[in-house]
Amino acid sequence: MTERINGDPGGIDYVAVEESQGFQNLKRMQRSFIFPLAAFFLLWYFAYVLLAAFATEFMSQKVWGDITVGLLFGLGQFVTTFAITMAYVSFANRRLDPAATEIRRELERAEASS
Repeated sequence: MTERINGDPGGIDYVAVEESQGFQNLKRMQRSFIFPLAAFFLLWYFAYVLLAAFATEFMSQKVWGDITVGLLFGLGQFVTTFAITMAYVSFANRRLDPAATEIRRELERAEASS
């Protein structure tokens, strides 16, 4: 990992870093978290939009006072967004950041030894 792009010795070969097992594991770990949550959220969002468009009676049912099912689902979109964000931050702090830090340390050691 200590060969610089363009053949200059002493630098870091970033292509090799990207192809390394550690970096590939980091990308896989991130994608395994992001893709399912993104799919879930998109399904939830489109369900909300479709219900609002085609199930108006259901969405206009009053739950309490002037609060309707549609309003609760709409507010649920915001709650879901914040929950997914908090879950990702927690996941990144616990799993992604330590792996990225280790990759960075390896690169810094390689740069220092060259």
